[in-house]
Amino acid sequence: MTPTDRKYTKEHEWLIIEGNQVKIGITDHAQESLGEIVFVELPGVDDEFEIGDSFATVESVKAASSIYTVAKGKVVEINERLDAEPEAINENAYENYLVVIEFSELDESKLLSAAEYEEFVKSEA
Repeated sequence: MTPTDRKYTKEHEWLIIEGNQVKIGITDHAQESLGEIVFVELPGVDDEFEIGDSFATVESVKAASSIYTVAKGKVVEINERLDAEPEAINENAYENYLVVIEFSELDESKLLSAAEYEEFVKSEA
């Protein structure tokens, strides 16, 4: 089941927005599609991104996938656990975020509710 405490994108990312910070990860659907995740390349703290920029790469035994941001801002935290344990995303995609970005702008037109995201995933199948 898709958690309802966050927003989603059609690029299969989840976002938890708290004030001017957004925690970003990939959805369970994304990790299932990728398969066994073997490497995660994250940005550095203080790296800055524009809306639409690729900020991370998730690599699996099948493919590498760029992760894009709907937020303009600066990385204030990364999930360092993923350096040693990238497979943690496979174990629980919704508990293992990639980054936290302090944003000055957020493209809310790209955000979906959990129900909207589930419908989108069904329509892709």
